[in-house]
Amino acid sequence: MDQTPVAPEQGRLIDETGGVPVTLVYTDGACSGNPGPGGWAWAVPGGAFRSGSEVRTTNQRMEIHAVLDAVSTLRGRLEVVSDSTYVVNCFRDNWWRGWLARDWRNSQKKPVANRDLWEPLIDEYRSDPGRLSFRWVKGHGADPYNDLVDRLAVEAAARQSGREGVGPP
Repeated sequence: MDQTPVAPEQGRLIDETGGVPVTLVYTDGACSGNPGPGGWAWAVPGGAFRSGSEVRTTNQRMEIHAVLDAVSTLRGRLEVVSDSTYVVNCFRDNWWRGWLARDWRNSQKKPVANRDLWEPLIDEYRSDPGRLSFRWVKGHGADPYNDLVDRLAVEAAARQSGREGVGPP
């Protein structure tokens, strides 16, 4: 999608093909041990942010949880930016279509891991075609907002509590 930045301090872009505002939202998950105490976070550049935790979980669950919470909380069109190939490839490569066609079994005919999180996320994705898009970003140092959500997720995992607000955390 060709986009022109508009008010980047608030994470907004305008889709040049239709003039529809798109909100950037960065997401990340973290886990100390796998499984172990975990945290998730999302943030809109210059806007809202939120994080949370689980006592015993996996990194992949926290990655999905961050996206699910963001798309359930934020309205309008979203571009989800994640360093998780697990999340991004699910939508970019349409893994979810195969899972549905195989009754929630993966290509090895095993039950899809984290179905309890994938199912509502995929329902959100399917409910409004074009509302959600996904972009991969290299983690750990390549993008300041990816670094921000990483810090928030690690903090939530360590403290076993989340936080939310607007503006820089």
